[in-house]
Amino acid sequence: MNIEFKISNQYLRSNRKKGLVSFISGVSIVGLILGMITLITVLSVMNGFHKELRDRVLGAISHSYISAYNGKIENWQTLQTKINQHPNVISTSPYIKKYALINTPFGSQGILVRGVKPELEKKTSVLLDNIKFGTAELSKSNILIGTGLAAELGVVLGDKVTLLTPQLSANILGMQPRFKRFVVTGIFDAGISEYDNNLAFISLRQAQLLYTMKSKVSGIRLKVDDLFNAKKITEEVLDGLNSEQYYGVDWMQQKANFIKALNLEKQMIGIVLFLIIAVAAFNVVSMMVMVVADKKADIAILRTIGMTPRRIVKLFFYQGITIGIIGIVIGTILGVILAFNIEPVIGTIESILGFQFFPQDVFYINRFPSEVHLNDVITVAVSAFVLVVIASIYPAKRAGKLQISEVLNHE
Repeated sequence: MNIEFKISNQYLRSNRKKGLVSFISGVSIVGLILGMITLITVLSVMNGFHKELRDRVLGAISHSYISAYNGKIENWQTLQTKINQHPNVISTSPYIKKYALINTPFGSQGILVRGVKPELEKKTSVLLDNIKFGTAELSKSNILIGTGLAAELGVVLGDKVTLLTPQLSANILGMQPRFKRFVVTGIFDAGISEYDNNLAFISLRQAQLLYTMKSKVSGIRLKVDDLFNAKKITEEVLDGLNSEQYYGVDWMQQKANFIKALNLEKQMIGIVLFLIIAVAAFNVVSMMVMVVADKKADIAILRTIGMTPRRIVKLFFYQGITIGIIGIVIGTILGVILAFNIEPVIGTIESILGFQFFPQDVFYINRFPSEVHLNDVITVAVSAFVLVVIASIYPAKRAGKLQISEVLNHE
């Protein structure tokens, strides 16, 4: 250990008895600790919210899907068999995606209708597992609707609804829209208003009859083993089909704007909260300037016994860096601990204050999910350290430029 580092540590210990200088040193360390805790915790909670929202969205749209440019796939069983041969595809399910007008005695609304095979759909999506009332049984003329749609139309289990389609059929009254009556046997809760308010499920066979699709389907949904590699896997599946009539879309393409919005939100919150660390880091400047002013006599003595200005700079630079490292290390440890235990901490605060931050009847996510990412922690710690280094340079150089003759005259 060199002499500069020993003296800087000695100054840190002696500063505890130096009143205002010691107080500002403590404030600088506490500021860094609080900034690190806040930023790491908030970023981890944001990661948790993003994962929760992503899982809910994927529960409704699947990892990717294969469809035909004309909107109709013939011999889909053969195509499904070929897709299932890809080693990274876990499961597949055919579907029909069309629009309709749902009509009840209490009102009408345009909705998206999805025809599925429940036993296959459950293997590619968790949406049919989130049945709030009733069952996911889709035999005969059964229909599943979302909680929002049920509330909007005043529909409960066992009620009958009518689906009117854009397709026309000829009868004795002339050309009329095709329609069919269904019985509500299940109400699902997707956790996303886009689907709860506008989506309904019927059996694949009923959808084929209603939309005159015969034995065709709109596409095939895929579940893959690597969520973030879905685009590449989908492209490989398409290459294996050896046909130009099909195209594939992965979940990132389906929800590109949604994902961009989440990432932008995290970046903006991170930048705003990072200013807390910036302020705390630059508190080191004022603290170090006061230390230099307090140690003028010591600097003069060190210079007279042969210590060079360069070594004086290193001495005070080490002191600023030491304060920064203490604050960053403690803040990082406490921030990670809090991020891993944020839910019980928030639960305790809610019980003390007597209210919920996210009431279940208002928000779809009524808890504080947290997911600590190592790269976030490293980025925050390294960035804070860089700021501390920058903040320590000016006062250290100022100490090195101190004129010992003026100090000795005043002393």
